[in-house]
Amino acid sequence: MYFLNLSLLQFLAVFGSLSAISVALYLLDRSRRRQIVSTLRFWVAAEQPAVAARRKHIQQPWSLILQLASMALLLLAIAQLRLGTPARAGRDHVIILETSAWMAARSGKSTLMELARDRARRYLHALPSRDRVMLVRADALATPATAFEPDRRKIEAAIQSSEPGATALNLDQALAFARHVQAQGGGRTGEIAFIGSGRTIERDPENAAAPPRNLRVLLVSDPIENAGLRKIGMRRSATEPDLWEIYISTHNYGTRARDATLAIDFGPPGNNGRIPAGSQRLTLPAGADKEASFEYRTSAAGILRVNLTPHDAFPADDYAELELPAQPMLPVTVYSNEPELLRPVLSATPRLAAVYRKPAEYRAGDKGLVILDRFIPPQPPAADSIWIDPPAKGSPIPVRTIVENEPFQGWDAGHPASAGLRTKDFKLERTSVFDPAPTDGRIGEVMQGPVIVSRPGKPKLVVLGFHPVLSGMRYELATPLLFANLLRWVSPEIFRHWEIAGGSVGTVKLVMDQDVAEKDVRVTAQDGSPLPFTIHDRALNFFSGTPGSVRVVAGDREYLYSLTLPQLWDAKWDPPADSQKTIPHFPPVFDSSSDLWPWLALAGALGLLTEWILFGRFRRIAAISRPVLLRRKATVPLEVRR
Repeated sequence: MYFLNLSLLQFLAVFGSLSAISVALYLLDRSRRRQIVSTLRFWVAAEQPAVAARRKHIQQPWSLILQLASMALLLLAIAQLRLGTPARAGRDHVIILETSAWMAARSGKSTLMELARDRARRYLHALPSRDRVMLVRADALATPATAFEPDRRKIEAAIQSSEPGATALNLDQALAFARHVQAQGGGRTGEIAFIGSGRTIERDPENAAAPPRNLRVLLVSDPIENAGLRKIGMRRSATEPDLWEIYISTHNYGTRARDATLAIDFGPPGNNGRIPAGSQRLTLPAGADKEASFEYRTSAAGILRVNLTPHDAFPADDYAELELPAQPMLPVTVYSNEPELLRPVLSATPRLAAVYRKPAEYRAGDKGLVILDRFIPPQPPAADSIWIDPPAKGSPIPVRTIVENEPFQGWDAGHPASAGLRTKDFKLERTSVFDPAPTDGRIGEVMQGPVIVSRPGKPKLVVLGFHPVLSGMRYELATPLLFANLLRWVSPEIFRHWEIAGGSVGTVKLVMDQDVAEKDVRVTAQDGSPLPFTIHDRALNFFSGTPGSVRVVAGDREYLYSLTLPQLWDAKWDPPADSQKTIPHFPPVFDSSSDLWPWLALAGALGLLTEWILFGRFRRIAAISRPVLLRRKATVPLEVRR
């Protein structure tokens, strides 16, 4: 005889607590009630205090005994008291079923996943019927599909619904999770059965824990020759904005070299209207990487498709698509009577589409950026604008004073428009000094105050109190840099550097070119939801477990990751020599124990019902209903103890 759910000490502790509470309740005084009696001999003077005597004994011991016995029976039912020996009780097994991306590879007419599911069902049917089983699906994460379940139908349904994922197997994490759930289960420890290919990500031998002693390994044979795409990188050329530089890395996972063709094409989604962009013949060495590079010129948005042929038993890594954004252009409308002064400065930036007009041709509805050269329009522009030496009357920033031959003092190092500007050894022949608002930016100053002011908001506004090309600044290198900074501040997306990468899902490490504060970094998934990330020594790390695109914005750079390739393994796991490697054959176990809890629960319920009938409210109602003949003498209210 033994307990299945509770130990003996736990049972005694719970039963002792309930017994103590019940005895204490029986020793307490009963409640008082007001009753009308027809006698005066129990009269007590109002001013005389009532004497309360504590109860020294239990008036209804059989009621208490019946309640304690009933509670003991119910508690025994909860503890699942059984007849027999604990050695005949079942054990708790954990099946680790590999669901990595590699399990989608084909071996003959079946996939590795189908072979693994069949082996998992055979192992399940070999276990004794009394044993409980938990199914854990393992790829980059260990995910329990069931709890410890004695019902074989539920486990078999979970095995049947297991499908390959998109990440590689992290075997160390799966084994650690199995050990943990067995230790927390509270039952007898059974086996940990790993069923899969054993192709895992790179392991750290120093930090890897020793395999469990109760490990059984049922490997699925996978003598498969596979080669596929590993990484794809794209970025715009630093000298030619329309030119994409493309780098592709392939890997041969097989044991012999093979010839392949790598081809790319570009166009809209689908197969219509696509343009071949290049192809190369490659010889892929066994177990090694092979790189290839392409160049493709386009400013339009579209889909770049990469294809590796011939396809093999695992075609999921032979094909990838990357979304290319359009080359952004900023329309600029310049209103000036001397456009030749500004044309060299604006033509230095190839991402501007500048249109030059006379001030008399002014229109308030221009889009993009409007540059006003030394005149006040009849109506302020609705778009972002740069005002160059506006007249004092009508200036968007009030003019405090006008100075002449004033030395330039310096730049505001905290403003983005002043980035990289150090020159200050020049004089301004004539300049307006502004009276900015507290929220305005003071980009450049002289002794009397700011002469270059920016106003954030929508639309953005920049006002210069002098004309850079008609002042002492015209011979300084700071002039084109100032305009580039102003354009970057007004429209930062035009100057954003794009880098596009195609790779596999899982953990991604991005090494950035410059230090970027964490507050200036955003990592978002394809649906716009933020992804957690860490930054250490210019290395940004994030994890994406599902295929899709991830956008990283870090300062003036934007990285677009197309994580559509499956994550594959780095090494083949060698199971321990002492682990079991075949389907087990357990000897038949004759069930010598039987469940008593249904009968114990029924007996406990009947005991409580009997106590309620004999000693509870039912008895009091029967006693009140019996007729009582009393001599009527006097009727006075009296409070008595029941």
